[in-house]
Amino acid sequence: MECKQPSECAKLINTKGEKMKKEYCVAILGATGAVGTRMIQQLEKSKVPVGELKLLASKKSAGMVRKVLGRNIAIQEADENSFDAVDIVLASAGGTVSKKLLPAAVNAGAVCIDNSSEWRLHDDVPLVVPEVNADELEKHHGIIGNPNCSTIQMVVALEPIRRAFGVKKIVVSTYQAAGGAGQSAIDELQAETSAYVLREKMHPKILPTKFGAKHYPLAFNLLPQIDAFDENGYTKEELKMIYETKKILCGDKNSSDINVTATCVRVPVMIGHGESVYFETADSELKPPTANDIRELLRKSPGIVIQDDISEQLYPQPLTAEGKTETFVGRIRVDLENPRAFNMWIVADNLLKGAATNAVQIAEELIARELLQ
Repeated sequence: MECKQPSECAKLINTKGEKMKKEYCVAILGATGAVGTRMIQQLEKSKVPVGELKLLASKKSAGMVRKVLGRNIAIQEADENSFDAVDIVLASAGGTVSKKLLPAAVNAGAVCIDNSSEWRLHDDVPLVVPEVNADELEKHHGIIGNPNCSTIQMVVALEPIRRAFGVKKIVVSTYQAAGGAGQSAIDELQAETSAYVLREKMHPKILPTKFGAKHYPLAFNLLPQIDAFDENGYTKEELKMIYETKKILCGDKNSSDINVTATCVRVPVMIGHGESVYFETADSELKPPTANDIRELLRKSPGIVIQDDISEQLYPQPLTAEGKTETFVGRIRVDLENPRAFNMWIVADNLLKGAATNAVQIAEELIARELLQ
């Protein structure tokens, strides 16, 4: 790929006589948010050779300076002209911003990895978890969907099982951290917790949804609503999990190959989503797998850490998953009513593997496959 502006874009460097390696111009859209700041951190640790980095955010953040990759970089206000010479856009600025700006970025020659829900279910937009369906990147037309955080950790755990034994049904109940609603929700939970302990009045303004008619405290509470309700009684978060899971595992958001249903609940945890997942393996004349078969299969699978030893009370927890990029799986057990069904407990840092880490892994995969064209 040739640079449109060689002085500002990617350049070729020679590393110890090895084959020429390219440095890329990368833009972080939504650089000051909870996910955007973690995208920066993950990018610093990644295999992506960054030649230039642009930090893009709203007008109120413009002019702030962040030290990244040993450089002081000023945050710029994002607009349609922000993407000249950019190769890769890592976006986490919300659906409205992504809908407005990402087509301009694609027209400027960038490949965009978007963390919002705006593009995920478009038929011509790959929805990718690298451990699961990286080959879908070959089909991209400039925009790639980064799936919902709760979907990512579940499909990482289920895909090896689907490949080995087939999966025909999934029932998931989520226990989602405040951090899934952004830094403002984390701040609100902290304020509510202090108020509750001091027997003061709590003043919720964000959850369950920022633009909802009513707001409820999350501290010492559970909220069985994440995002707005659809007319069918499901929330948008629950529908995301259903359709995204089908698209990722079956290649079609409307596939009938796997039946999926979800109940999504916000819990008073800062960071780290938990999920109770019931799944049924495919009917077969072969002997059904055992819980240990599932456990050992996942132990060998990329991106998964097994924490499953009931004799030591070892199982995944949000507190121990926070700050880590893997998906943690435990409590694997066969269902007592169906020998081909299993239950397991899945936990991941929703801001890392559930968002920033997965996006950066997609960027690494694009480079490895030479798909930044």
